[in-house]
Amino acid sequence: MNVHESSALPEPVLNSIELARSKPVTQRIARSLIKLFVLMLLLLTMTPWQQNVRGVGRVVAYTPYERQQVIGAPIEGRISEWRVIEGSTVKKGDILAKMLDNDPQLLQRLENERMTIVARLDAINQRMQTAENQLRMAEQARPQALSAARNRVDMARERSKAATQALLAAQAAKKTAQLNLNRQSTLFEKGLTSKRNLELAELEMAQRATEIGRNQASTEAAKSEIDAISADANKLANDTQALIEKSRADLNKASEELNYAKAELLKLETKLARQNNQTIVAPRDGTVLRLLANPDAELVKAGQALAILVPDSGERAVELWLDGNDLPLVVNKTHVRLQFEGYPAVQFGGWPEISVGSFGGQVSLIDSTDDGKGHFRVLVKPDPDDIPWPEPRFLRQGVRVNGWVLLGRVTLGYELWRVFNGFPQLVLPEPELTNTQKTDNSYQQENKRNEEF
Repeated sequence: MNVHESSALPEPVLNSIELARSKPVTQRIARSLIKLFVLMLLLLTMTPWQQNVRGVGRVVAYTPYERQQVIGAPIEGRISEWRVIEGSTVKKGDILAKMLDNDPQLLQRLENERMTIVARLDAINQRMQTAENQLRMAEQARPQALSAARNRVDMARERSKAATQALLAAQAAKKTAQLNLNRQSTLFEKGLTSKRNLELAELEMAQRATEIGRNQASTEAAKSEIDAISADANKLANDTQALIEKSRADLNKASEELNYAKAELLKLETKLARQNNQTIVAPRDGTVLRLLANPDAELVKAGQALAILVPDSGERAVELWLDGNDLPLVVNKTHVRLQFEGYPAVQFGGWPEISVGSFGGQVSLIDSTDDGKGHFRVLVKPDPDDIPWPEPRFLRQGVRVNGWVLLGRVTLGYELWRVFNGFPQLVLPEPELTNTQKTDNSYQQENKRNEEF
């Protein structure tokens, strides 16, 4: 069909063709939608996405002894006066309150009892000193006394030996006198000697016999003296040993009494120290949060809570609570973005590099067990490579925090596909996860925006 033929078509046919043809605007919209769809596919495959795990928590002190502390009553009694009020800033050792015991005379009685025990200790010490002196003198005198006794025994033995020798000499002299008497008797019978010589021989014989008797008595006396002196020496040895043992027993008894008295004094001084500990002081620098006991009217027991102190924390941390399903994805040194309550911030979990007003942190501790409800605690410390957290006077303990634990980097398309299919987030090995996050320059860009903010 040529131009001439088309122009020859009837008018109704031409109108139908014009009506069925698409309008140029519709064609342009369709082409734009197709291009937009293709562009979105390209963006989904090229746009990075930072996987993250969200948690909530609060600001705490990193070390447990710098966290909130309850101050208990050291004794049973009542508060006589408070030296602080709620909100007071205190230093370590500052007086917080004073207490009074229920028995106002208890301290005086304990002090009197202590003085009595001290006096008894002095008496026991004197007894011990006396016993030590007696023991020392007895131990020094015993060798001398035993030596003197041995000397007396030796002297008695020498006298006994001399008496024995004298007896032997007397017996020999008697034998000689007997021979002389026999010879004089024979000569007198033959008339060869005078009667006078015979009488002298008889007299000498009688003298020798008497001398033998005297020497025998001396010998027996010397033996008896040896026995007596030996018995005295043995008795002296036993007596001195008994005196030494008695002195030792007295010394041991006094030592036991001294130890017992010292134990009593120690118990009493412990009780006295507890009773004297009626001044309650601040254990650390910090701020008084609550006063839990009324002065004068309220009786408190030992150990009962009197006040709550919030110590000044030198190193702060964030206590985040994560769901148990997300816990296997978190490891130590994992980077975290934090949004503190009271600090305006715009946080995009998938694009932390365009977030504003958040602060950086690193996972420092992961609890080994949950809180009983399936939530696990994670402690986050400040990231040394990020901007510092606000000062402690602005960022106090207990400030609520929203946190995003940053995991692996994927594409946005992968993340949408993962969410639509219900697959878990990407779990990277710890070195790879750490290196991936540490080499990301997006945090430096965010730091600059936070400083400008």
